[in-house]
Amino acid sequence: MKTYGFDGDAPAQAGRRKVTSVYVYEAPLRLWHWVTVLCIIVLSGTGYLIGKPLPSVPGEATFNYVMGYIRFAHFTAGYILAVGLVGRLYWAVVGNHHAREIILVPVWDKQWWKEFFFEIRWYLFLERYPKKYIGHNPVGQIAMASFLWITLFMCVTGFALYGEGTGAGSWAHSVFGWVIGAFGSSLDVHNWHRLAMWGIVLFVMVHVYAAIREDIMSKQSMISTMVSGFRMFKD
Repeated sequence: MKTYGFDGDAPAQAGRRKVTSVYVYEAPLRLWHWVTVLCIIVLSGTGYLIGKPLPSVPGEATFNYVMGYIRFAHFTAGYILAVGLVGRLYWAVVGNHHAREIILVPVWDKQWWKEFFFEIRWYLFLERYPKKYIGHNPVGQIAMASFLWITLFMCVTGFALYGEGTGAGSWAHSVFGWVIGAFGSSLDVHNWHRLAMWGIVLFVMVHVYAAIREDIMSKQSMISTMVSGFRMFKD
């Protein structure tokens, strides 16, 4: 049976500090991570304003194209996010095995579930010592896999709404026009798209907290790993 994490039952003896470095995340995956971060910031901010537009501004409309710029930024970031998602799925095929951890989650493996519940207890402060993982721990795998599905949902619903604006004959309307009919109406798609946005905002908050927490409490690098690609284990 495969063991997904290092045994973390006890810390190293005093005075015997050891640092281990392992190359985990390749450059394309790290690039996707930070590009996605920027896209989410732009999409969340502009998406909120599109749903709740700014108050009317005085003067000639020609010189106050604020909402037009906001929508343009939203559409541009949406295209980049979608291209990045396709690239991320491609890298899961050609990259190292860590790139596939959040694509192929081994939910059929009893050992994986055992370690999943261990991680839940660790996050709830019910375990004294953490396990160490070179890649994602089981909870992280589930969280990131869910994020990918939500991102896919956002791309599909977002391009459906975009296609409604560009009209019949546009590529977005031709490919995603069926989505509005499947949901019932354009308003329903808007509501689900906006609800998923808040889901991503919640995910980001938990993700950042968990990364900082693990960096400190588990004595293994998290944030710097997404910059350098190397995970550091401090024992």
